[in-house]
Amino acid sequence: MTIDVIIPIYKPGKELFRLLDMLEKQTKSVNRIILMNTEESNFEPLIYGTDFWNRYKNVQVFHLSKKEFDHGRTRHMGVQKSDADVFVMMTQDAMPTDEYLIENLTSPLSGQIAVSYARQLPGEHSDALERVSRSFNYPPESMTKGMVDLERLGIKTYFCSNVCAAYRREIYEELGGFIRHTIFNEDMIYAAGAVRAGYSIAYVAEATVVHAHNYTCMQQLRRNFDLGVSQADCPRVFKDVKSESEGKRLVQVAGQQLREQRAWGKLLHFYMQCAFKYAGYLLGKHYALLPMPLVLKITMNREYWNKK
Repeated sequence: MTIDVIIPIYKPGKELFRLLDMLEKQTKSVNRIILMNTEESNFEPLIYGTDFWNRYKNVQVFHLSKKEFDHGRTRHMGVQKSDADVFVMMTQDAMPTDEYLIENLTSPLSGQIAVSYARQLPGEHSDALERVSRSFNYPPESMTKGMVDLERLGIKTYFCSNVCAAYRREIYEELGGFIRHTIFNEDMIYAAGAVRAGYSIAYVAEATVVHAHNYTCMQQLRRNFDLGVSQADCPRVFKDVKSESEGKRLVQVAGQQLREQRAWGKLLHFYMQCAFKYAGYLLGKHYALLPMPLVLKITMNREYWNKK
């Protein structure tokens, strides 16, 4: 089984070198690492004066403009440049915790398993909300999800993350791949299609990456606005399953944890962030009612609206 890793990058820093080094140390060898870089002018200064091309001989870099970038289409372009049996999608800010990431992540890919995704751990400087959110969405127990779980798990049945996920090429091609034009959520939209086609999604808790953001309240609102837009624009996937119940459960679980810790200041901040997240989500779900200047102020992805 050959494995390629595909990573969309934008304004990468020196942490990219560390990520590439970690991928080269994996017990399950990676054939090629394909970097889909947005804006060549942002990449060249990073490697200037280094031995990048000699150091990373299995790395290929393809450049595109910011106007060309799309969460689904850009990743699909990366897949087209790969001929591996399995490809792993990653983001530039996901850092493997050990050399067993690729081995653990790809081990479930057989039978009816179409895609597997890794556990995301908080960073050293992650705030309370980020830590609780990570433990809520990425528990220490692995699981496999399919159509039979939809009534029990709801929207979580379709949950998958291209921060670090492995795909079987034959099934990817059968299902038509990632949606070509989306503001966000291309991974979950694909996973939903796979589940509805009779395949399953594997969550592999033993495959771990550090990935976390300490978003401000406004950043939470903007991110969740795009999340809401992605659901509004893909009703065939999301019309029969609600996301709100999972959000309520997160508030309950996280709030209880913080109350038990008597972390009252963090609890107040957590509730504020949750309010901003929910407001952004609702605005995104009903973006068609908003004036376009407001939409462009809220969104994190203005290029999406230019194409739309």
